[in-house]
Amino acid sequence: MKSTSCALLCLLTPLVVACSDHAHTAEAFPTLQDCYADHTTGGEMLPHAEAITVCCIDHPIAGVAPSCGSSAAECVTHVDAELDATATPAEITAACDDYVVQLGI
Repeated sequence: MKSTSCALLCLLTPLVVACSDHAHTAEAFPTLQDCYADHTTGGEMLPHAEAITVCCIDHPIAGVAPSCGSSAAECVTHVDAELDATATPAEITAACDDYVVQLGI
């Protein structure tokens, strides 16, 4: 049993290191709009709500990560003020709801 635990630990350690390293090397953006545009019109072509959530959680915006506040309401207000009109109010609300769930706030 000890060798099985050891083998499992050896297999999982690189994954943990890789995952934690990703958060430290995420591309930073000066504005939420820049991040959002990169993820919706760039190579990824993410759906609008998903792009908002990814930007709010995974990318430092003006040096802050996570960058969209500490509640769904704060997130909606922030995102609505920062993005152009290509994201609908429903997409912003969905993204902010997901944001607070993913962060556990």
